[in-house]
Amino acid sequence: MDSRMFSGQGGLNYSFNMSDDRELVDAPAGTERLSPTGFVVLSVVLGFIMIFGFLNNFIVLLLFCKFKKLRTPVNMLLLNISVSDMLVCLFGTTLSFASSIRGKWLLGRSGCCWYGFINSCFGIVSLISLVILSYDRYSTLTEYNKRGPGYHKSLLAIGGSWLYSFFWTVPPLLGWSSYDIEGAGTSCSVSWKVHTAQSHAYIICLFIFCMGLPILVMIYCYSRLLWAVKQGPRSI
Repeated sequence: MDSRMFSGQGGLNYSFNMSDDRELVDAPAGTERLSPTGFVVLSVVLGFIMIFGFLNNFIVLLLFCKFKKLRTPVNMLLLNISVSDMLVCLFGTTLSFASSIRGKWLLGRSGCCWYGFINSCFGIVSLISLVILSYDRYSTLTEYNKRGPGYHKSLLAIGGSWLYSFFWTVPPLLGWSSYDIEGAGTSCSVSWKVHTAQSHAYIICLFIFCMGLPILVMIYCYSRLLWAVKQGPRSI
């Protein structure tokens, strides 16, 4: 038995790696790994995203709290996007950053499920908030909604974006598809490569309701908005 098992940091690293391998024994066998240089580059990129993404969104939160004039219904939706993006940097990107430094996923199966869930959840929250904003910008220019949304509607929209996201990101935790290692082996996401009927059904539903339809709604709203602006005051 290697003596490093009983020596300080080496022993801790050995035990941690052994535990991690046991928990990820069912990880995809064909996962491609980067070269040492590739992991360094990936670590630098993720570190940049983590630090500046968190700071930028945190500044938005501070400004919103400090200046009362910014607390409008529309800005609350923008704040919702900033909060979700900040949470991704804090609870998601930090994990993939640490794993990229080591060149492997560090938190085992449960950590992989956590990472996949929060990244999917916060990402869908941001996307649905953008959809709501696009509809708000369009409807504000119509004669039926000149005043724009109130605080009550904005709060309902924010709550709805989180419930909608939970609706589509919790199922993999309950057995409908799953979250697993992806890419270079330092991050996790929905199990795209699992060839089962349940997994395929979930991926199709996720694509339709969490990407396809939201994008179509935004295209429609901004297209109508652009058309209304080009037509002039009479069309608004």
